[in-house]
Amino acid sequence: QVQLVESGGGLVQAGGSLKLSCLASGRLFSIMTMSWYRQAPGKQRELVAGITSSGITNYAEFVKGRFTISRDNAKNAVYLQMNSLKPEDTAAYYCHDNFGNWGQGTQVTVSS
Repeated sequence: QVQLVESGGGLVQAGGSLKLSCLASGRLFSIMTMSWYRQAPGKQRELVAGITSSGITNYAEFVKGRFTISRDNAKNAVYLQMNSLKPEDTAAYYCHDNFGNWGQGTQVTVSS
């Protein structure tokens, strides 16, 4: 069972930046596709960005040009650099792997 632990959330003003981290347990990290999702109150969970084992990335339209997903296989870590944050980016952000595991989430709040 892979465990995913997110960190790095917090309160930031609009236009600011945050970097989320997700650490994975186990020895399969390097072959896993990793993703970041988010869920705002009253809304469905939505895909933010993903990165394959070979480093191919994909982004939701609403974060293109502002967010960057990356990974460090030596550290079993995936990151989400979030720049130019907007109040509508406020949500709980979750790490997810292609085996179906989820982290506990980290809250991001962007004030206007």
